[in-house]
Amino acid sequence: MPPPSTPPGTGQDGPQDDLVFLDESPAQPGTAARGAWRVMIVDDDEDVHSTTTFALGNLDIQGRPLEFLHAYSAAQARELLRYEHDIAVILLDVVMEQDDAGLHLVRHIRETLKLADVRIILRTGQPGYAPEIDAIRDFDINDYKTKSELTRIKLYTTVTAAIRSYEQIRRIDDSRRGLNRIVEAGTALMTLHGVRDFAAGALAQAAALLDEPPGGLVCVAGDAGAVHVVAACGAWQGCEGRHLGPDTEPPVPPALARALAERRNVHGDAGVALHLAGKACRTFAMLLDVSHRPAELQERLLNVFAANVAVGLDNVELLSHLHDAAFYDTLSKLPNRTRLIEILDAALAGPARASATLCLVDLDHFAETNDALGHAFGDLLLSTVAARLQNSLSRHLTVARIGGDIFGVLGDAAHVYPAGILALFQQPFEIEGQTVQVSATLGLVRLAEHDGSGTDALKDADIALKRAKSQQRAGHFYFTRNMGVEIRERVRMMHALRSAFSKHELFLAYQPQMDLVARRPVGAEALLRWKTEDGKLVPPDRFIPIAEYSGLIIDIGEWVLRTACAELVHLRAAGHENFTMSVNVSQVQFRHPQFLQVLRNALADTGAPPRYVELEITESMAMEEPDTFIEMLAQVKETGVHIAIDDFGTGFSSLSHLQRLRIDRLKIDRAFVTEITGSTRGSSIAEMVIQLGRNLGLSVVAEGVEDEHQASVLQQLGCPLAQGFLFARPMGADELSGWLAGQPALRA
Repeated sequence: MPPPSTPPGTGQDGPQDDLVFLDESPAQPGTAARGAWRVMIVDDDEDVHSTTTFALGNLDIQGRPLEFLHAYSAAQARELLRYEHDIAVILLDVVMEQDDAGLHLVRHIRETLKLADVRIILRTGQPGYAPEIDAIRDFDINDYKTKSELTRIKLYTTVTAAIRSYEQIRRIDDSRRGLNRIVEAGTALMTLHGVRDFAAGALAQAAALLDEPPGGLVCVAGDAGAVHVVAACGAWQGCEGRHLGPDTEPPVPPALARALAERRNVHGDAGVALHLAGKACRTFAMLLDVSHRPAELQERLLNVFAANVAVGLDNVELLSHLHDAAFYDTLSKLPNRTRLIEILDAALAGPARASATLCLVDLDHFAETNDALGHAFGDLLLSTVAARLQNSLSRHLTVARIGGDIFGVLGDAAHVYPAGILALFQQPFEIEGQTVQVSATLGLVRLAEHDGSGTDALKDADIALKRAKSQQRAGHFYFTRNMGVEIRERVRMMHALRSAFSKHELFLAYQPQMDLVARRPVGAEALLRWKTEDGKLVPPDRFIPIAEYSGLIIDIGEWVLRTACAELVHLRAAGHENFTMSVNVSQVQFRHPQFLQVLRNALADTGAPPRYVELEITESMAMEEPDTFIEMLAQVKETGVHIAIDDFGTGFSSLSHLQRLRIDRLKIDRAFVTEITGSTRGSSIAEMVIQLGRNLGLSVVAEGVEDEHQASVLQQLGCPLAQGFLFARPMGADELSGWLAGQPALRA
């Protein structure tokens, strides 16, 4: 449109107030001065456009010039508003195409375009068409003026007030959007795992907050002004994972060094450095490349962002430490049992299952090394073994520490095979100047032959390891399905035994011991029996090893001891005073720290006389760690009970140790009694045991006597006592009382 012909100082409204103008010419419509306030004039009168631009064009408001957009109808304004943005003020005529065209345009701006921040000043030359109060309120109209009252000063004042209002609204909106970005950034960052990923995400979010392309680094502070770069992007990408110092190339950026030294955020034209101080862990810092110094609002938002990132890094580091503690061994830094099970589960679910093997590596006699040289030395040995396994085996294998002195190796069977792993232990280990030779025993399971989870695979490998250790140290054993059946049966038996004990399905049977010459009872052996709910008897050789293995023998053994002592008291009250009660004690039970106290309590609580209580222990128990056993046996003997060696002759006793044992009786195993009638020289071993007992001043009892010939031979050899089916089968307490009532009573 052509400029108005009316002189700037006059018009239909009369003389105007004088204004002081700048020297520059007014900005032309359609040009966009940098940082200018954009003002849209909507009016169907061309003179209004010219007068307004002339009056305001050369003025600065809030230190920024004005840029004008022109629309000569409400329809033209709608079209401009489709693609023109960042408009601060709209000077809007009320009456144009229609009497209320301006008000309809206001509704379109607020409700359809959702432009809430632009300030709208209504102008009209016809006061009778003024908008109603409801319209001003509902459509957020900033001001309403008649054209006759808008002098230059008043126009400037009105537009300035509107622009100030617009600036405040935009600042509030920018702050809200910035804070929303920070909240969204924090949410996004919390999904990242690991310090590196979190730091890289923080760089990207910071660049988005500044509307800059990503560029910068995140580092952790070191000593002497050095830093370690944990994440980098843009021009700094090549520095990721490197250490930077004052003398490196590139050196630590000055802004970053300043932020770390002064422990604050640094904002500059060439870059921004944020100090990310952790409360519990390390101190981080972030460098951001920027094209120009951030505005004041952006600096404030960056300060808030930095505080959030610092807390986030602290949490990520804490989570990393917790993750390492949960899934990695602190000593060897290898994956632990939990992590290995996760890897096993993944292998079992994928194609690697077809060729993968799991091997457990158990160091032989590590406990003895640990006890002899100390736990610190033992830890060094474990670390050295872990390093050799990890460095010598294929890098495609997983090496883990399961616990104690057991390691796990998982991977392709071509690399996980016994000969290759055992070969690693042929060379000694150097620990603190000492040469230590260590061997290992292996238990292996092929995943292709395994049905179940990673936990089950680990159990199967452990079963194979136990089988290997029981057969040959420094050897190996592969898991088979039969072994799995055996172990499952053992577990089933263990649960059943525990239940049976709680339900009182266990009971004692008593087998009389006889004087061979007088053929009268002198005592009885208490035998543990198990009858299930359906009346079936479970053989002792099936459930007693399970009781020992599971530790149930401690509670069961105490119950047996108390029950047998109580029965002894009962028999003595019935007149069988010179009667001995023999009770079997297992190795697990005898070596338990509380056994001596359990024995004393049983004797005291039942009132059983110790001299008529006999504890039966096996020959193998007596010969294992004899010095310790002798010391323990001496304490047991102080209670007054007697000690018998059961199954004598089946082991490899040392006579020198036997002489040192404070025992009272030897029991000839039933196998040697059976041989009396089975061969011409069948009585030779029995005769040797009887002679040995006589020489050592010990009583002798023969077990398993089933016929008169055996009894006769034993009597002729000088054996004083015997027990077996020839005299009586094991019987319950009530039956024993009745049986004894028919025998000659022995009195003290």
